Amino acid sequence: MLAERRHQLILRALRSGGTASVTDLSEQLDVSAATIRRDLLKLEEDGLLTRVHGGAVAEVDQRPFAEAAEASVAEKDAIAARAAAMIEDGQSVILDSGTTVHRLARHLHGRRLTVITNSLAVYDELTEDDTIDLMLLGGMVIRESRMLDGFMAEDNLRQVHADWLFMGACGVRPGGQVMDTSVAEVPARRAMIAAGDQVVLLADRSKFPGAGMVKICGPEDLDVLVTDASVDEATRTALGEAGVRVVVAEAPAMRER
Repeated sequence: MLAERRHQLILRALRSGGTASVTDLSEQLDVSAATIRRDLLKLEEDGLLTRVHGGAVAEVDQRPFAEAAEASVAEKDAIAARAAAMIEDGQSVILDSGTTVHRLARHLHGRRLTVITNSLAVYDELTEDDTIDLMLLGGMVIRESRMLDGFMAEDNLRQVHADWLFMGACGVRPGGQVMDTSVAEVPARRAMIAAGDQVVLLADRSKFPGAGMVKICGPEDLDVLVTDASVDEATRTALGEAGVRVVVAEAPAMRER
C-alpha cells in the first residue's frame, strides 16, 4: 500500500475515533508497527496529528463547511462572479469542495455546461438545473466538509478531462504554494489539477497566508488567481514568474468606500 493511501486511512481513523494506537493501525492496514510509526511522524510534521505514547490523536483545525460558508460572504461572492464570467457555454468545469467554489456554482444556473464535482454542496445547488450536465465523483462521504473523497474520486478523475478547474485552498504561502490542512484531501485535488486545461484558484484575503501544512501545488500549476485582495509582493512575484494571471474582484461594500 502506498504511503499516501496509508496516510488517508490513518487520518480517517482519527477523524472517526479521535485516537488510534499503533497496534490497531498496524492490524487495520496490514503493515508493520515500524511503518505506522514512520507514518505518524510524517503526519505530525505536517501538523495533522499529535503523537502520544503508543499512538496518535487528531488535530482538528478545519472548520466545518457550514461555518466556513458564513465567513466573508460578500468577498467570496464577488470572486465567484468574476470566475463565472470566464466560462463559456458548452464548456466543461471541475468544481472542488471549497466554500468559494460553492458560491461559483450559484452563478452557473441556466448555463449550458458540464460540471464535474466532488462537492455535495455543489451537487445540491445544481442538481435541479436541467441546463447543466452534472457528474458527481465517487468516494467516501466526508460529512464535515460536505464532500466525497478518497481513491474512488481520484480514479474517477483520471477518466475525465475538463476545460476548467476552479479550486479553493486553506492558505497561499508567500512563495505561491497552495496549502491544505488535511493530507487526505490533497490527492484528489492534485488529480483535479491534472484533469483541467485551465486551473483557477479562488482565494479571498483571509487565505494570504491562511492556514495549511500540506502542499497541494505550486504556482507553476496555476493559470489564474481570482481574489479580493491586493496580493503581497512576495506572492505576486512568485505568481508572475510562474505566468499566473491575477484577477482582483472587489465586493460591493469595498467599491463604495
